[in-house]
Amino acid sequence: MIKLTTKTRLPFLWGKKVFKKENWSNVNLIVGPNGSGKTLIAKNLAKQFEKANYKVIFFQTQTTAQDEIENYSALLEYPEVKERIETVLSNMFSKTILFEKRDDNTIIPIAKNQDNEIEYSITKNECHGLKKIISLLATLYIQEKKSTCLIIDEPELHLHPQFQNFFINEIKRITQKNPKQIFFIITHSPFFIDLKTPEDLIGVIVCHINQVPTSIDKLSENDYEMFKRFLPRFNSYHKQFFFSDNQIFVEGYTDQQIFSSILSKLNILYSTSGTGIIDVGGKDELGVFFKVCSLLGTNARIITDLDSLFCGKLKDGISKNKNVQNFLNEQFKKNPDSIKSIFSSKINHVNFSMLLQRLEKNLLTVAEKILLAQNTLPENLEQIKERLQKIKSTRADFEHLDTYKVIALQGVFREEKSICKLILCGNEKILCDIKNIFSLIQKSAEATRVYILQNGCIENYYKQNEIKYMPVSSKDKLFHKEFNFINTLSDEQIKKTYPELTTLVEKAFAR
Repeated sequence: MIKLTTKTRLPFLWGKKVFKKENWSNVNLIVGPNGSGKTLIAKNLAKQFEKANYKVIFFQTQTTAQDEIENYSALLEYPEVKERIETVLSNMFSKTILFEKRDDNTIIPIAKNQDNEIEYSITKNECHGLKKIISLLATLYIQEKKSTCLIIDEPELHLHPQFQNFFINEIKRITQKNPKQIFFIITHSPFFIDLKTPEDLIGVIVCHINQVPTSIDKLSENDYEMFKRFLPRFNSYHKQFFFSDNQIFVEGYTDQQIFSSILSKLNILYSTSGTGIIDVGGKDELGVFFKVCSLLGTNARIITDLDSLFCGKLKDGISKNKNVQNFLNEQFKKNPDSIKSIFSSKINHVNFSMLLQRLEKNLLTVAEKILLAQNTLPENLEQIKERLQKIKSTRADFEHLDTYKVIALQGVFREEKSICKLILCGNEKILCDIKNIFSLIQKSAEATRVYILQNGCIENYYKQNEIKYMPVSSKDKLFHKEFNFINTLSDEQIKKTYPELTTLVEKAFAR
């Protein structure tokens, strides 16, 4: 970790706000959408590092052919670097790569095909990628010998992902040998987002359109441990959110495919302006992405299953979010009597955890009364009872299971009148409280751009098979049938067939 206090002002981009940062990684990444000021920020930081006695080199990847020749010719002063690049590239491309000195005291790279011994000039006959990797490596290996700050603008230009990975690994290797070396990489490529440790997150600067950049200067102990476990599972697909403020995260691939298919049928301009839907591979991963985006200040949205309310990192993240508490404070001011009727006339505030605890308590009460019902129940209520009974009979900790509480909540939404009449004998207050609490929870979550699938999970919205209650089995089979059906529908048919999902998509994608 490198400590240097910097302050960056760009009034025409951010007004009076100032980007401040003190802690730096050896490898720092400047990311964000086009037009967010990445290069300007890098140039401003370069001046501040120069004042701190760093020798700063700013390498522009977009160069002319003459610039490239000058980069190659710099190797004349460093024969060991020249030989190193020849060896590395010869192995990489399965060609003999050599640098030939010309009469004008410049050098040009030559390639020899190892199969037929044909020799040719790389500058005239090879792809842009090979020429760029030579320039990049020449700059990197020469500067390796110096204690310096190297800034590279868009090194991914013309580079195959394999070579992008190779180049960032070379940078990481150099910083391990020389901890005083510091790099800034301005990039649009997920292959340069090489985050292996929580410390690597400290080096990410996220730029935004018309907003001051954001970054993480410190991590709490809990966050450090969470990212330590999570980052090894962080893949290139997930890293898209570093390059846009408008990403949507969902739990699994079925959610991603269904929502993407629906989105493609809707006339939402946001879908063509840097917005995508990313599946993260699990409920807890949603919570981690929620935390990362909160720390980095990105405008990410999450669409989540109902069970995320009752356990996991996402629930914890929502509970601690300032926007959620601000929303609840406003609601308490507007409707204190309504909220007090749920809890107690003595309370003077409400928070997200209080709402969840009361919701869970009421759901457990309703579930127990359903299980104790002795009279003959209608088929729908009997189905709820059977599912609750199966969980209770197989799990000693059934009251702590999210699925148990979700089934009870789904039952309240679907069979409110029957439950009130046959189970609660007309005592509807507890059901009214459940609905009012859930409404507050749902709106609180939306205050921090988390949208809850009220019916349960994506399968509970399917039209080709009626899935009323969780848990859901044979998800893959159900998905393919529904996915094929969606792709037969017109734009108008999508809205009529999936009104709840289209409304949710439009809400989540709104700016």
